[in-house]
Amino acid sequence: MPLCKAVIVPGNGAGNVEHCNWYGWANKEINKIPGMTCLLKNMPDPVTARESVWLPFMEEELQCDENTAIIGHSSGAAAAMRYAEMHKVHSIVLVGAYISDLGDENERESGYFSRPWEWEKIRGNCGHVVQFGSTDDPFLPWSEQQAVADGLRARLHKYADRGHFQNSCFPELLATVHQLKVAQ
Repeated sequence: MPLCKAVIVPGNGAGNVEHCNWYGWANKEINKIPGMTCLLKNMPDPVTARESVWLPFMEEELQCDENTAIIGHSSGAAAAMRYAEMHKVHSIVLVGAYISDLGDENERESGYFSRPWEWEKIRGNCGHVVQFGSTDDPFLPWSEQQAVADGLRARLHKYADRGHFQNSCFPELLATVHQLKVAQ
């Protein structure tokens, strides 16, 4: 299926997503790509980011489908992976992805980490899996990020100087969306 839409799923606690991290910048830039639409909305339950709230929102409000690249950052990456376990999507682009609740009560309450990851189902439902990670992420040990890359056989972009990808622009992400649009 052709890629014609991108949906940015932010990390939890992002506040007004249009003005947080690189989200607003990426939304504006992706919308400039001919034949592409990008959606960025404030998520319900923005602090705990419960799977039981976010996944239905992704399906019903953001209408993620087989023509959609889901771009998930942090808890948004966990949401993208769980969504792709159950739904066909064009691709997932994971930024700061991880596999466990990291011993954090809020992460535990989200529900994403309550069961094993179904890597084969995710791979089977995605045409492309791209991952961005950084070894100097202050929140995520590299072992967590590497486990995602290994489980999904992701096309991994590994950095040593990006932290948790909280910068205001993200040109490598834009280049990836361009590549996914062409690859179809």
